[in-house]
Amino acid sequence: MAANVYDAIVIGSGISGGWAAKELTQKGLKTIMLERGRNVEHVKDYVSATKHPWEFPHRGGRTQQMIEEYPVLSRDYPLNEKNLDFWVNEKESPYVEVKRFDWYRGYQVGGRSLTWGRQSYRHSDLDFGANLKDGIAVDWPIRYRDIAPWYSYAENWAGISGNRDGLDVLPDGDFLPAIPMNVVEKDLAARMKAHYKGKRPLINARVANISVPHQGRVNCQFQNQCWLGCNFGAYFSTQSSTLPAAVATGNLTLRPFSIVTQILYDKDTKKAKGVEVLDAETNQTYEFFAKVIFVCASAFNSTWVLMNSATDVWEGGLGSSSGELGHNAMDHHFRCGAGGRIEGYEDKYYYGRRPGGLYIPRFRNVGDDKRDYIRGFGYQGAASRGRWSGEIAELSIGGEWKDALCEPGEWSVGFTAFGEILPYHENRIFLDKEVKDKWGLPVLAMDMEIKENELKMRKDMMEDGKEMLEAAGVKDVYTFDSGYGFGQGIHEMGTARMGLDPKTSVLNGNNQVWDAMNVFVTDGACMTSASCVNPSLTYMALTARAVDFAVGELKKGNL
Repeated sequence: MAANVYDAIVIGSGISGGWAAKELTQKGLKTIMLERGRNVEHVKDYVSATKHPWEFPHRGGRTQQMIEEYPVLSRDYPLNEKNLDFWVNEKESPYVEVKRFDWYRGYQVGGRSLTWGRQSYRHSDLDFGANLKDGIAVDWPIRYRDIAPWYSYAENWAGISGNRDGLDVLPDGDFLPAIPMNVVEKDLAARMKAHYKGKRPLINARVANISVPHQGRVNCQFQNQCWLGCNFGAYFSTQSSTLPAAVATGNLTLRPFSIVTQILYDKDTKKAKGVEVLDAETNQTYEFFAKVIFVCASAFNSTWVLMNSATDVWEGGLGSSSGELGHNAMDHHFRCGAGGRIEGYEDKYYYGRRPGGLYIPRFRNVGDDKRDYIRGFGYQGAASRGRWSGEIAELSIGGEWKDALCEPGEWSVGFTAFGEILPYHENRIFLDKEVKDKWGLPVLAMDMEIKENELKMRKDMMEDGKEMLEAAGVKDVYTFDSGYGFGQGIHEMGTARMGLDPKTSVLNGNNQVWDAMNVFVTDGACMTSASCVNPSLTYMALTARAVDFAVGELKKGNL
């Protein structure tokens, strides 16, 4: 094979990019995976995974210097000294906030598969048909039946722990044994089942942490150190799962420090012929060529690549002929819900620190339920015992204080709601060519906000949580709204949506760019609506499905 010529190019190495590389290489295609950031080797480069808090200079916290250097990351929990290397240098890679947008990025091999929350749920027919039903945006070009076998395929490889709950609104998957509920959660589930007659089920969270050995990986050890990198490979990441599989084929070339600046478009064939790459270390420019290109750089960066490509043909970039490229940005709004205190379990405790707790699937605007907003929300949460009771003002030294440290605090439970954001056309990203990053490239400008529909929903997200906890016998129930900044869900979606018509969408039902059918976008950029469940499992399934289609088309000579 000639230098710089491959069968396939994958842009990005996160959840979607890793899946694309695995599928392409296992189907025999010589593939290069281009990652703009550094390499991170499994286990070797998880430098904080086995450290104790006292081994960090600031006990794992944040410093004033860190807050100054990472002003966006400091807006929420991600900023800490334990895994700072897994987050983007904000001074090197800035962006413009027309309206507030919290962009938490990971530029390294593995991307945010090293730091994601691992909640893994299928979208339902309710989700895939929602836009059509509500007359919002455009219809999805697929339905649940089209992706269901690919959900199973992804679950069986990645390893998703959960129960089969028999719910239409949250389809069952092919699961490993669930991460167990603790005694309080089990009792809360039983009380809610009795009170709501099964209409608001409290179920086990479904997580991409394996509960038994799987695919050569060691099961979860309940350490709750996931975001530092898992030496056991117990949670799904590119490093633990898809990358080793791709490497094993002998068909993969991995090139870190490779910023894809544009897709090279051939006007004669109306196809892409390759990509241009800027070496992040040397500033040298290279070109790589392939028959098929998978764009998996994470939602907004994938759209950035499209916007920066073929601008001599389309002013707005490759995929912009519909006028929708960059529009219909989404996230999940959250940081509100309810909590309270639980009595009567002082003689009970639990083992370890689980990677998942409880989940309450969407029940609003389902069936006969009608609200003054559309779509809905689900709850993630857990019951646990509080801090050890040594924090008593009068006891700060001596034997009595040490004795107090041996007693756990009281039980409490919290529900945090995650709500769907509608795909508003005016919520958008665009290139700001006046502002440049470290490498002289234009940056993205963010212009999006939640609207009346989401604000109405947030009231129910709090009050419904309170109602359920009180019905389950929880004491001193309170509601909270910590405020939401667009992007804080770290579930950015849309901006290159799928659809049925090239006049109103960027991609077709196989994730192909209408303007260049050998270019596929399978990460969050492709989403036509958001649902209220975590989206990463859908990216895995869509990627595997698109690769299967692409390889079939290559064999037929159609690409």
